Amino acid sequence: MSALPLTDREAARGVGFGLLAYVMWGCFPLFFALFEGVPAFEVLIHRIIWSCLFLVGLVTLLKRWGPIRRALAEPRRLGRVLGCAVLIATNWGLYIYAVETRQVFQASLGYFLTPLVNVALGLVVLREAMAGLQRVAVLLAGTAIVIQLLLMGELPWISLSLALTFGTYGLLRKQVPLDGLSGLFVETLLLLPLGLMALAWLSAAELSHFMDAPRLTLLLIASGVITALPLLAFAGAARRLRLATLGFLMYLNPTIQFFIALLVFREPLSLVQLGTFGLIWASLALYSWSAWNERSRSPLAPAGAPQQSKGP
Repeated sequence: MSALPLTDREAARGVGFGLLAYVMWGCFPLFFALFEGVPAFEVLIHRIIWSCLFLVGLVTLLKRWGPIRRALAEPRRLGRVLGCAVLIATNWGLYIYAVETRQVFQASLGYFLTPLVNVALGLVVLREAMAGLQRVAVLLAGTAIVIQLLLMGELPWISLSLALTFGTYGLLRKQVPLDGLSGLFVETLLLLPLGLMALAWLSAAELSHFMDAPRLTLLLIASGVITALPLLAFAGAARRLRLATLGFLMYLNPTIQFFIALLVFREPLSLVQLGTFGLIWASLALYSWSAWNERSRSPLAPAGAPQQSKGP
């Protein structure tokens, strides 16, 4: 059997990297569930601190300090990066809270909603054009949320907060000329002083769980490592694949979370929630079909399905 052409081999490697990234992101609930008894706020603090420290070594190893130096040399541009940092930290904290309180279905729904929130933000904030089917998709998603509110008497606030924070993060992130790895490092670097002060306060108040037990200490340190590893895999995929392919792979993340909630955590799933997911899946199918058709008509147009560069 003849070897695959170089471009095919690179595309296959890209799919492999993409699958690795999104499967790792999808399995995050299994990792953060290990922090039972540790408040989400404390886990978030350690995730920021150890992500930043791990990325120092990684950026040094990959010799990627150039764009970071340029970004830090222009303080006026750091306002948007700080906004990105606050949004991604809020998203991370909400996600950890959702896992710890066994509301992974809501987390999954939030990341299913994110592409549609991106479309809505593009329409409202950037005045981007929206195809007819995309409008129907956003309307279906909105209907699903309203149905859940009316029939269950509660708003899926975790889902909406995750989708809105990550969608707004993506909107700001487009205006920051930094790649995913460099951007994440600068974001965590800006949050590092707050993280260290919060850790010092927890330690002074004798509320810190750090160093309580070797296993827990290693898990807190590892939270920084697992934040960066999927991003590296994603970068390998992004260099080799079309944005449309990455966009479709993106749905692996919330799908895996959905089945972890259902099969591992045994979270209750009511008929109303299942109907909500059904409407969201239908809206994503419409949106993806519309985006694919647009790309087929205009091969040079940007992919309709947005990238997910930071995961939960």
